[in-house]
Amino acid sequence: MKRGTIEIELADLEATNRLGQALGQALFPDAVVGLVGPLGAGKTHLVRAIAEGLDIPNSRVVSSPTFVLIQEYDARLPIYHFDAYRLGSEREFLDLGISEYFSGAGVCLVEWADRVASALPAERLMIDMQVTGATSRTARLEASGARYVKLLALPQAPSVSHPC
Repeated sequence: MKRGTIEIELADLEATNRLGQALGQALFPDAVVGLVGPLGAGKTHLVRAIAEGLDIPNSRVVSSPTFVLIQEYDARLPIYHFDAYRLGSEREFLDLGISEYFSGAGVCLVEWADRVASALPAERLMIDMQVTGATSRTARLEASGARYVKLLALPQAPSVSHPC
């Protein structure tokens, strides 16, 4: 399977917005994006920007689904936003009917994806967000599968530190 990794320095919230919007514009039906990082790393902020790239009418409706586990949004492609933070196991994640979402016509965005990694499809994009300052972040994008590797070539942010 084709794989690729890049690391992007996001100097501020606007850089995070540009990354998310570029990804949203390029995502495709049945895309799966896993988001990883500590509390406050900007996972939900990035999801909101991805939703903007998917032409959601009002990105302010995008919120963390921590307590409801799944949020669905209408956009150019349906958006399925999951949060695995409160789940006790990958079995609980699978019990949500996740495989139906993964094979559907929408885009699946999974926060805390590291907690349910083996339940995710083998072909996917993982984004690890790390805090580097008050509003700056580093995003490490790991693509598995040809369609996702193509996403790494997008003009996503002003400063790509190094392809791995």
